[in-house]
Amino acid sequence: MLTRQDRIVFGITAAAVIVAAVAQFSGTNPVIKFIAAIALSLLAMNVSSGTEQIGEHLGPGPTGLLQAALGNLPEVLVCAFALRAGLLQVVQAALIGSILANSLLVLGVAILVGGLKHGRLHFHAESPRMIASLMMLAVAALVIPTLAAELHTPAAEHENALGAACAVLLLIVFFFSLPFSLSSDPDRTVRQAEKAAATPHAWPLWLAITVLILASLGAALVSEWFVSALEPAIELLHMSQAFAGIVVVAIAGNAVENVAGIRLAAKNRPDYAMSVILNSSLVIALIVIPTLVLLSFVLGGPILTLALPPLLIAALLLSTLTSAIIVNDGETIWLEGVALIGLYCIIAAAFWWG
Repeated sequence: MLTRQDRIVFGITAAAVIVAAVAQFSGTNPVIKFIAAIALSLLAMNVSSGTEQIGEHLGPGPTGLLQAALGNLPEVLVCAFALRAGLLQVVQAALIGSILANSLLVLGVAILVGGLKHGRLHFHAESPRMIASLMMLAVAALVIPTLAAELHTPAAEHENALGAACAVLLLIVFFFSLPFSLSSDPDRTVRQAEKAAATPHAWPLWLAITVLILASLGAALVSEWFVSALEPAIELLHMSQAFAGIVVVAIAGNAVENVAGIRLAAKNRPDYAMSVILNSSLVIALIVIPTLVLLSFVLGGPILTLALPPLLIAALLLSTLTSAIIVNDGETIWLEGVALIGLYCIIAAAFWWG
């Protein structure tokens, strides 16, 4: 059943949602309304917990599918509401920003923390290499439509159709990658044993499903509040839509995965840290972006195409190549973490004005 820590998390989440609701409907300062970002992060934590607890009953395979489908649910909801509100630049920047935040900022902080605490970090390189290869495919699916639009090729006249075709192909690639993702962990049995020992009292299935449903519904509600606070806050703080998407929305939507990856590195578990952080970027590239492209055709707002601003594409390509080089040899030092963080800050600064 529920532990004391579970009850505390539920209580804090409920309090944050209530405070966010009061801020939303009281006409307070738009910046204060950003308490919704905290509530959204806590709800994402509960979605993750519910998914993991259901996995205790269903096994690792279905759990992997659930994590892929629901782990980025808050971000999908935020971007869907933002698209409906016409904030196309925010959505484009948020999606690329999520990958940048994971591949540069979070990976950099994890390597820095783990390296300072434990020295040189060693991990199995096979899975990170495969993730890097798939990420390059995802980058190509964004580069080609962008080049077609910028070079005014005949395909530029069919931008929406080309984006939809690329989205469908990325989803197909993801489903074909599932067997590798679920079998490439050399310590899966050990990890499951450690997890079972660490959580001897799994939630009943009905409770896990209830938490998952309530947290998902709460995330849908708070996501709309978050987006409604975003527009006036952008104007008040004089930040560009691109910067808001790359930094604010991207970090808020992935807060749980970010903290989890850094904590694993601090505990000297670099294999699992790399898996959490890099797979989070991969899921965004192969699931979240294609899903939102297809959803945009029925949401009623602007169509989300894969023809993005060239600076976003260049930043994505740099981050993918840099992180791939760093994880390729199966070991890292803290200085590489500093380099990743520095690159992220440079890219973020470039988007402050738009």
